Amino acid sequence: MYRLLSHNDLDGVGCGILAKLAFGKDVRVRYNSIASLNREVEWFLENGNKDTFLFVTDLSVNEENEEKLEEFYRAGGNVQFLDHHKTALHFNEYEWGHVVVEDEEGKLTSATSLLYEYLVDQQLLKATESLTEFVDLVRQYDTWEWEKNENQTARQLNALFFLISIEEFEDIMLERLQKSDHFYFDDFEKKILGMEDNKIDRYIRRKKRQLVQTKIGDHYAGIVYAESYHSELGNELGKEYPHLDYIVILNMGGKRAGFRTIHDHVDVSEVAGRFAGGGHAKASGCSLNNDAYKLFVTDTFHLDALREDAKRNRYNLKQSSFGSMYKNRTEAIFIIFSEDDDRWVIEQNQTELDQTFATYEEAENFLKRNYEAWLVKDDTFVRHLMEKLGKINRD
Repeated sequence: MYRLLSHNDLDGVGCGILAKLAFGKDVRVRYNSIASLNREVEWFLENGNKDTFLFVTDLSVNEENEEKLEEFYRAGGNVQFLDHHKTALHFNEYEWGHVVVEDEEGKLTSATSLLYEYLVDQQLLKATESLTEFVDLVRQYDTWEWEKNENQTARQLNALFFLISIEEFEDIMLERLQKSDHFYFDDFEKKILGMEDNKIDRYIRRKKRQLVQTKIGDHYAGIVYAESYHSELGNELGKEYPHLDYIVILNMGGKRAGFRTIHDHVDVSEVAGRFAGGGHAKASGCSLNNDAYKLFVTDTFHLDALREDAKRNRYNLKQSSFGSMYKNRTEAIFIIFSEDDDRWVIEQNQTELDQTFATYEEAENFLKRNYEAWLVKDDTFVRHLMEKLGKINRD
């Protein structure tokens, strides 16, 4: 007999699907939150037997259970731990631990991809085209590689996972992966996924107007309250406000904070680690303990939301040869312009700032970080030019 304890997200459930394909009725699968995993492991160690092979995937046990699993293994028990988070690398010290963050080809791994590799290597599961496609979709979504590759199928697979129950998702995938040569969505799934995409777009547009900015240590963070679509929201907010190092998504009902970044210079698993959380370099989370609550909620609740850059301008454009006009809440006017190819300048209320910048992006980042300014609409830009021209004529 086999028992698999895994996470209750797409990657964790992907492990359960693989286990059921490999072992059929001989495996019992339980999906867990971070908190409930340790209770499941304790129950197994107290009530299980050495004839049951235990898999733990996509989640780490606490230090006490770590020691108990080692005792269980040394006493002849069968256990295999598979994970891909940096915070779990110390499990490689055990014979039963296997943690890989990045494979030999430089690709980030997932728990599903590691379990697939294990089952195929042990000749417990036969690799097929559809299974390989499914596993890589899960891996790309869980590691955010889908965003870089613009792999919408991976994103939609996760959306489908949340639109139906875990039991339904398992049944659909088990049948499809056993009977089909390639992975696909059927017509009904395509229809509901299209409706879901429209719903996500509306949700993200609303949340863009609620984001606040704050400086935490050496980094600038955007903070927003949201209970849904965290990955899609974090990705879009990161692209909308690239001057922010990372996005903090607060789920007050779940008493959790999620962290997302589109940048390579920030590792948000380290941010989450400060509050006893963890995850990936680009996506992580933690519980809202007292310190996290004070920093992300109490200290930022009074802040005003950021203003979005004008979207449909014809004249006041970024990197314009005429200069690009910004404004902030104090009604200060800023112009970013280039004096030559590698020297960009910011003018505040017709007075140049001391700093100069090698690129337009550097100048805009400085402006948005320090002044929370936004690109104004054409009518404001034209009115400003007319007023400036009128003043020159009067002089």
